[in-house]
Amino acid sequence: MKRFFSHPFNIFIFAIIFLSSCSNGKYKSSRNLTIAFYNVENLFDLEDEPGKKDEEFLPGSKKKWNEERYTKKLEGLSRVLSSINKNELPEIIGLCEVENSKVVEDLINTGRLANGKYKVVHYESPDFRGIDCALVYRPDEFKVITSFPIKVNFKNEPNYFTRDILYVKGETKNGEEFHIFVNHWPSRIGGTEKTEPNRIEVATILKSKIDSIQTVDASAEIIVLGDMNDEPSNNSLAKILMAQKPEVKNAGFVNLMYPVHENKKGSYLYQENWNMLDNIVVSSNLLDDKGFQCADKRGFVFHKKWMEYKNKNGEISPNKTYGGTNYYGGISDHFPVYFTLQR
Repeated sequence: MKRFFSHPFNIFIFAIIFLSSCSNGKYKSSRNLTIAFYNVENLFDLEDEPGKKDEEFLPGSKKKWNEERYTKKLEGLSRVLSSINKNELPEIIGLCEVENSKVVEDLINTGRLANGKYKVVHYESPDFRGIDCALVYRPDEFKVITSFPIKVNFKNEPNYFTRDILYVKGETKNGEEFHIFVNHWPSRIGGTEKTEPNRIEVATILKSKIDSIQTVDASAEIIVLGDMNDEPSNNSLAKILMAQKPEVKNAGFVNLMYPVHENKKGSYLYQENWNMLDNIVVSSNLLDDKGFQCADKRGFVFHKKWMEYKNKNGEISPNKTYGGTNYYGGISDHFPVYFTLQR
């Protein structure tokens, strides 16, 4: 071996072989998909839109929402989403708490996100606050086949309006079809137990739609993203959607955020306790060895120091934009969640 390396030419040949072998381990965009979800905390524009309760996000409101604050928020959100994958921009992103298509268009044309040339799927929902769900995707990696909103009607509260569930069916470059659902379920305001029936009802509506897809195609690949305002162990997710821990064998559906929840971490901090409210549920065939499969068989909460607020005790939380009418200048009161598919 010493004699081999003693000759400069042999050292040169070895370096080429070494670098060539290393290149096989390089990140290949064609074999990876990053799918993220982000509650962007009240992304409103500056216009007074008829029929929406957007008065608090107007320049003359107590919150003093203005162009400077709107631009800063867009720049912060763009920085977050474009930082999730250091190798490339996420291919698919679910969003909630967006006012309309315009704010989503503004977001995808801000900062590094503009390089993704994203397309938008959005429908106006009857939510009483005027916020909706949306999906943005890179058309170079994902083609939308069909999409529509799934209406949510409460049997016992016909006058209560919430966000639609956004359904998108699309195809990847290798021909795999994904059925994606973007959610924002009713909040816990009024008490977790008191409001739980509403989230269970939304989960039941979602499960019915999933069942109808799997009746036609038992091998359909399902991806459920959203701020469920429930944690992986709550009834809506664990019993209605039957989303299990990643290690459970023969599970029909898996909640990729269960490991974070069990580690007592989360995407949202409430009264000094972490809540894993932003969930990712996938059909178990996305954890097998065929086609795209979930890397690490789990999802992740994304956060960096510049997204965080640290109190006097050194405890961190998402750096939110507002607290009531107080402007804090942060990005969002939630951290985004994501997972990677590889083939």
